[in-house]
Amino acid sequence: MLQRRSNPFEGQRNVFGEPLKPCSDRPLTGFYRTGCCHTGPEDAGLHTVCVEVTDAFLTFSKARGNDLTTPMPKFGFPGLQAGDRWCLCAARWLEAFEAGTAPRVILRATHEATLELVTIEDLKSHAIDIA
Repeated sequence: MLQRRSNPFEGQRNVFGEPLKPCSDRPLTGFYRTGCCHTGPEDAGLHTVCVEVTDAFLTFSKARGNDLTTPMPKFGFPGLQAGDRWCLCAARWLEAFEAGTAPRVILRATHEATLELVTIEDLKSHAIDIA
């Protein structure tokens, strides 16, 4: 009899307490490269905010020492361009928010752990997926 392997990400929730939705599979995102903004003990950077990057944000991030546009094939990283969705570190999103360059957020794909650093009101102010 085959035993079902447990999914270590099963039960992870978004900022609404609902099951976490996928963020992107092209490019494949997430700290664990699952396409979702899952988190766990190895994710010290809390890569939990699903965003749609903009040129302004990519320029801001590069100026802060995190170049997200240059491909790094040995890490399976294609480099991002405006319009790509990506699981961003919560602290970097907050830093960009405070500087006025935060990218738009996909709340249903943003992990609830983000709320440890960022308020739901700030996230909603940049949300793509709320009416």
